[in-house]
Amino acid sequence: MFSVIFISCKSKNDNVPTIAFVDAFEDNTIAKAKQGFFDALKKDGFSEEQQTINVIYRNAQGNIPTLTQIIQYAKSEKVSLIATCPSISTITAIQNIKDIPVFMMVSPKPELMKINAVDGRSPTNLYGVGEDLSYIDTSFGLIPKLLSKKEKIKVGMIFNQSEPQSVDALNRIKTLAQQMNIELVSLPVNSSAETQLVTQSLLSKNIDAFFANPDNVVFASFETIIQACNHAKVPVFTSEAGLVARGAVAAYGADMYAWGYQAGEQAAEYLKTKSTKDLQWQMVKKRTKVYNSKVALQFGITLDSSFESIN
Repeated sequence: MFSVIFISCKSKNDNVPTIAFVDAFEDNTIAKAKQGFFDALKKDGFSEEQQTINVIYRNAQGNIPTLTQIIQYAKSEKVSLIATCPSISTITAIQNIKDIPVFMMVSPKPELMKINAVDGRSPTNLYGVGEDLSYIDTSFGLIPKLLSKKEKIKVGMIFNQSEPQSVDALNRIKTLAQQMNIELVSLPVNSSAETQLVTQSLLSKNIDAFFANPDNVVFASFETIIQACNHAKVPVFTSEAGLVARGAVAAYGADMYAWGYQAGEQAAEYLKTKSTKDLQWQMVKKRTKVYNSKVALQFGITLDSSFESIN
């Protein structure tokens, strides 16, 4: 499989810090985190335009061997720090690098990524911003509230069985569904190439709603999911605000731009002080209630004033 790798074309200034930003794949939702990260750096005086930082940007386009090569390249370039987005980039960086600070975003906390040491401690070179699974509770909980006319709701979802955080999310959702008297139907998917077939299989089970969980395969193939669900007249709910912009009804989850911005503020602090003494990875601070007004109208769903329209 041939993977396109995007790089910075600007000439390198050897007198300023060099950082690497590593994306695992191309995605409009998580791209907002990257924008937030660099906006935070720029606010603190670090930008390519001002020639106060060099940036090595690479995108693995979903290819794991390429992702490993990118991390190794960043290591060989002796970069000041590595920014990783999303979780698979973070995991790969931590597995291959121990002496360069890694600033994560769009990643669950280390425990959920299964990268903690046997004593429970997180990697000593891991910083940035992670998330637990509590935001899934608030987002999944929207479904019975917004589809309250249904006596017994059947919700479908797909999950990538090779992603630990996706499996953890599924297990959490199973518990939530039981507590909310929701019938949950889930099917595994291994890659975005399988998404259309698996989604169609799920829709054939007469589900009332589709829940798009935090999953790299879901991110990468969301347009395929939306197209199939819209055709079947099945609304899509999610925990990711960015997916609402791409066609889901509503979410009560992390703000991707703010997530990246928070990680960027921490990275800027490191670049200013050259020290990690006072740094540690943080939990994401900003969660938002958002809805897609066009999609909500399409499905006849009414939301209260606590939700912000994204269109």
